[in-house]
Amino acid sequence: MNSTENTKMIKSGLVSIITPLYNGEKYIAETIESVISQTYTNWEMIIINDGSTDSSVSVVEKYLGDSRICLSQQENMGSAVARNNGIRQAQGQYIALLDSDDLWETHFLDSQINFLKEKNATLVYSSYKRINEQSEEILTPLIARSSVTYNQMLVTNFIGCLTCLYDRTKYGKIYLREELKSLRDDYAYWLDIIKLCGIAYGNQAVLAKYRVISSSTTGKKKKLIKAQFNFYNKYLGLGYFRSVIRLFYWGIWGIIKFNR
Repeated sequence: MNSTENTKMIKSGLVSIITPLYNGEKYIAETIESVISQTYTNWEMIIINDGSTDSSVSVVEKYLGDSRICLSQQENMGSAVARNNGIRQAQGQYIALLDSDDLWETHFLDSQINFLKEKNATLVYSSYKRINEQSEEILTPLIARSSVTYNQMLVTNFIGCLTCLYDRTKYGKIYLREELKSLRDDYAYWLDIIKLCGIAYGNQAVLAKYRVISSSTTGKKKKLIKAQFNFYNKYLGLGYFRSVIRLFYWGIWGIIKFNR
């Protein structure tokens, strides 16, 4: 967090959308289109190419005629580093993290900004749909909890990354934990913010579309389980047995989340 940040440098009402991009040629155009189609037009989209080896950059370059969209380059260092580099460039009052394969409904920004003001909140999130590689809806929408506290978030991450809007007016820019190597870094990010503001509010409206990639392998799932355990044990310092209990609840929530 940059506690010395000059709030006069913040562009009031501007939303800074941070999008890390790694080999996302298949979906990035659809993601950009979902931003361009927003009914709320005061935004900047900062796309950080994280050393892509496909034609992702060529796809993005077609949209650079829109002055609100910019593209930066970095070596492949992971999404946490990419997001942080985007946040450093951000000029907006609001920060939103949107991955290169996820989508927003056209009224996402309008709805979330109005909701944030209504709640006088620092951080808000929303309900969202799940879609497949063909952008077809699968499962049922995940309906957001009306609110979450820091202690509730210690059980599991109840916040969909693509649905959040953070108002940095009070606490300045907050950065992701790069030491987590882009695993659970968004979870830590929300925890860091909620630890400061006390509570985040969930908009019940379904405002976004999270893409579920079916090519996830067992090896990747095992890696995620290990990362989740280490997050509880080492990052949060809960100790072995409490971390095992947290991991159990996290696993149950994951089963419920992806089987409904």
